[in-house]
Amino acid sequence: MKDFLKNVLATVVGIIVFFMVMGILGAMSLVGMVASSNATTDVKDNSVLVLDLKGTLEERSETSPLDMLMGGGTNSLGLDDVISAINKAKDNDKIKGIYIEAGPFSSDSPASSLAIRNALSDFKKSGKWIAAYGEQYTQWVYYLASVADKIWLNPQGMIDWHGMASEHYYLKDVMAKFGVKMQLAKVGSYKSAPEMFTSDHMSDPNREQITAYVTGIWNNLVKNVSASRKISADTLNAYADRLITFEDPQNYIKYKLVDKLLYTDEVKAEVKKLLKIDEDKDINQVSVAQMQNVKEKSAGGDPIAVYYAYGDIVDEVSSNITGYGSHQIVGNQVCRDLEKLAADDDIKAVVLRVNSGGGSAYASEQIWNAVKKLKAKKPVVVSMGGMAASGGYYISCEGNWIVAEPTTLTGSIGIFGMFPDVSELLTKKLGITFDEVKTNKNASFGTRTRPFNDEEMSYLNMYIQRGYQLFRKRVADGRKLSVDAVEQVAQGHVWLGQDALKIKLVDQLGGLDDAVKKAAELAKLEKYHTRAYPGKADFIDQLMEKTSGSGGNLLDAQLRTVLGTYYEPFMLLRNINEQNAIQARIPFYINLK
Repeated sequence: MKDFLKNVLATVVGIIVFFMVMGILGAMSLVGMVASSNATTDVKDNSVLVLDLKGTLEERSETSPLDMLMGGGTNSLGLDDVISAINKAKDNDKIKGIYIEAGPFSSDSPASSLAIRNALSDFKKSGKWIAAYGEQYTQWVYYLASVADKIWLNPQGMIDWHGMASEHYYLKDVMAKFGVKMQLAKVGSYKSAPEMFTSDHMSDPNREQITAYVTGIWNNLVKNVSASRKISADTLNAYADRLITFEDPQNYIKYKLVDKLLYTDEVKAEVKKLLKIDEDKDINQVSVAQMQNVKEKSAGGDPIAVYYAYGDIVDEVSSNITGYGSHQIVGNQVCRDLEKLAADDDIKAVVLRVNSGGGSAYASEQIWNAVKKLKAKKPVVVSMGGMAASGGYYISCEGNWIVAEPTTLTGSIGIFGMFPDVSELLTKKLGITFDEVKTNKNASFGTRTRPFNDEEMSYLNMYIQRGYQLFRKRVADGRKLSVDAVEQVAQGHVWLGQDALKIKLVDQLGGLDDAVKKAAELAKLEKYHTRAYPGKADFIDQLMEKTSGSGGNLLDAQLRTVLGTYYEPFMLLRNINEQNAIQARIPFYINLK
């Protein structure tokens, strides 16, 4: 018995010591990460900026030291960090070129990819070089790499070049198997977001708008690759039609898509030639993350605030609406932030950076009001990212000036309400019976025991119609158009930025830098610099958020991995009662491939 107790005690002590050691090592790692993230990067002479295209491109980098410790710190790139790194590299005399490492990379939108490509094109104006290498190039990665002076490919590699498609799926019949159906009230023949739940195919208006924006995005991609590689658009389309993805890599040289076939161990020698250094010398490299700690020359002047609003528009913070790791535009928080910017006399102008497909119509109206009040104090310029549609356009339309990328998805002026009818699930599938007593005719409105009747639906439709009229008036007032003119381009129609310019929904095509320049012009500033808002959470705040579960949970992370593109609609169904019933949003998943 004594030996048994000794063994148990020894085991317990061993476990305690193990966790103490792991805790100390973890704390040391975290301290080291925090310290390294705050350290100033000293760029060596004759360096190369390495743009490692792996993972997912998001609007803004929010990776914390805790993410890095848990192995999640390399899965995403922030568009803000990438653009900043390229711009700094352009102005840094010690950096001689950019090396693009092609990998499994996905962008949050074509507009974000265009923003990077434009930054790379601007980098080349400095007289510096860009080179790219990959074992495989996806279509979007090749689009970015095509701006390079030299494109290299593994001798057994491939270039995925197949054209563009948008595939949509429908859940109506699946839900019916469980006794669930959606009751819909909407305004806008092009308002297609609910179709996923109420139909089994694409409506004609939706097919029309999807065809228009998919074709427009593809034409922009082809035009830019054509200009960089000196290949005609017709030839590039012919390559896509015959699916050159599976051809002999030697043919890519003949097609002028790549400049040389190289094995991985041969790439360094080619980079050294570009740097004009001996073969026995090491290549000085600097990463995108390291570039964030490179000091910039002080621009001086007055500050212009760049306020980032991206993700689903929601009424309140919730980890359950869009799931683990998803960003949200929280109505009451954004309103408070914009109120503070309005009251800050140091801030001379505000650029509202919007990347959102919308969400709660109520929250969108509150943010619109905050933008209106901010605009009364100082210029507000809107910079549209990948999407600024539906609720995203709602919060944008009051700006003094709107700048969009050519491939930004915008417009979609319309709203809808979806109300799940689970009465068949409860009564026929589960065998539950109900009875009721009520004092008035509509006292049981909203009950789950039956679908809405015709009279109740008429009330809902009237409410939705009133919301649409308000949305339409907000656009008319903000854009200085008549309500009739807005109606001609509304009805939930999704537009590309280049088309929205023609119908006066936006004022200018360009990126964030163009929006900042316009804000400076409106504020009559000769010298200026930017400040990003809202500030990124510090390490302790992020640690508390993740450990408390308010920033998502492990189950959601696993669901996102397993379900892939089906994750968002699944989460919508799971948490539909937490959402505002009235939505101003475009389809839940814009599927381009």
